[in-house]
Amino acid sequence: MRGTHTDIDERIAARVRGLRAAKGLTLDDLAATSGVSRAMLSRIERAQSSATAQLLVRLCGGLGVTLSELVADAPASPSPLRRAGEHPLWRDPATGYRRREIAPADLGPRASIVEIEFPAGARVALDNRRYTGRGQHVWLLEGVLEIETGGATHRLAAGDRLTMAFGAKVVFRNPSRKRARYAVIADTGANTGE
Repeated sequence: MRGTHTDIDERIAARVRGLRAAKGLTLDDLAATSGVSRAMLSRIERAQSSATAQLLVRLCGGLGVTLSELVADAPASPSPLRRAGEHPLWRDPATGYRRREIAPADLGPRASIVEIEFPAGARVALDNRRYTGRGQHVWLLEGVLEIETGGATHRLAAGDRLTMAFGAKVVFRNPSRKRARYAVIADTGANTGE
């Protein structure tokens, strides 16, 4: 638990409360479908806890939304220009990886473009099994990245792209001493995936 919260924690708290209410789910219902404890859900909904990437992916699975939809940006600005510091940014408290939403909110739930800064030596395991039938492309912009999925491990260097289907556990690893930076372009379908 933390003493202060950030705008992104407030946005996530409001989105979780709103999505849960819209689906008619109690905290107990969402705990059962997501595998996230009721106590943790309550802390997230009050912006009293910064959830890890693993926990947010499970929570999204229970809500039937993508991580991009959960941290959705405000409605599109009338200006076509969006400065780097204006994109919603979320930091995983467990690993320090930073996730920046690039796609505008008016793209809708079918597409997601995210920039990730992955610290040296970091490892994140995500369970995308609830998101079958959709795909994503990981495009490594700088550094080295290992991605384990479907029983295979792929080592990417700057400029490489890996296409993956949702529906499997995925492990992201940065085996180097320098950060890795990559983009994830996802076809999230009409209602779930990330």
